[in-house]
Amino acid sequence: MATISFNPSANANFQFSPVLDGLTYTAICTWNIYRGGYYINIYNSSRALVMSRPIIASPDDYNINLVFGYFRTSTLVYRASSTAFEINP
Repeated sequence: MATISFNPSANANFQFSPVLDGLTYTAICTWNIYRGGYYINIYNSSRALVMSRPIIASPDDYNINLVFGYFRTSTLVYRASSTAFEINP
């Protein structure tokens, strides 16, 4: 499992490169002013948008998989207590 600390900035999007189902993607977290929260956008190597979803924080005793329905074996969880993404490729 890989852990990525989520450090958003008011001036720039937060970006990281997770490995999901064996392939490397680009994840960009953006602020949505209308929702008042962050969205995670996953792009493939051709820079095509694969999925976009609001970031929902998971408590310590439960995992909310942000990529459920898009990837077969990988999970991407945003942990509320550690403010970090947990990636199981």
